[in-house]
Amino acid sequence: MKNNLIYNANKLLFIAGPCSLENESISFTVAEKIADLQKKHVDIQFIFKGSFDKANRMSVSGKRGPGEEEGLKILEKIRMKYGLPVLTDVHLPDQVPAIAEVCDVLQIPAFLCRQTDLLVAAAQSGRAVNVKKGQFLSPNEMQFIVERLRASGAKEIWQTERGTTFGYNRLIVDMRSFSIMAENDAPTVFDATHSVQLPGAGGGKSSGERQYVLPLAKAALAAGANGLFIETHPCPEKAISDADSQIPLKEFPALVESVLAVWKTA
Repeated sequence: MKNNLIYNANKLLFIAGPCSLENESISFTVAEKIADLQKKHVDIQFIFKGSFDKANRMSVSGKRGPGEEEGLKILEKIRMKYGLPVLTDVHLPDQVPAIAEVCDVLQIPAFLCRQTDLLVAAAQSGRAVNVKKGQFLSPNEMQFIVERLRASGAKEIWQTERGTTFGYNRLIVDMRSFSIMAENDAPTVFDATHSVQLPGAGGGKSSGERQYVLPLAKAALAAGANGLFIETHPCPEKAISDADSQIPLKEFPALVESVLAVWKTA
């Protein structure tokens, strides 16, 4: 699938999956639900996401996930079993070759969006690159990150808005971001679940306000976003990360229906 474009302007781009891959059982449960929704909704392009390493834990006791080797095995099985394109985070340039062998999309975490060597390595992988706008950047500054990826040979670039730091333990979303970032001639995605995080507010971990995921997702699509990034988990309260912002898997199909209706009229 290298060098084949994934994004289709006639479909809603939808990146979904658990925050951490955690284990094969949880990952397969979520992937099966997403695969069922993909069969039902031909006007959506689902991408399964899951992180093998939550590398930016606040507390030394924070769980990080299954690790690269086991995580890539899980993603490869999901890709083959459920026929879904898969995405995961890449943190270091030397991780890129192994991840690119398995994943259709390489994701640059928000905190690493200005790491030149990482951007160059991802761009040269032949895979699509989804780069998250750092919480410390304005939407205008994404121009330079996209230019760096494009100059390094990236064939497909997605830009993801995940909120901007506003004082302590708070993120805000400027809905102008999607129009501004669209000027970079790359699809814009709204990370609805990370944008409702309360960073560091959970006593050594992030808290969150998942009740705002749906209204913000609808607003982003109405404002021009081309896609959504939403994390979902069978039992969020037991998740090893982002327990307060992930959407319960049983509620995910209804959320999909709701945002799709907005996208069709936007």
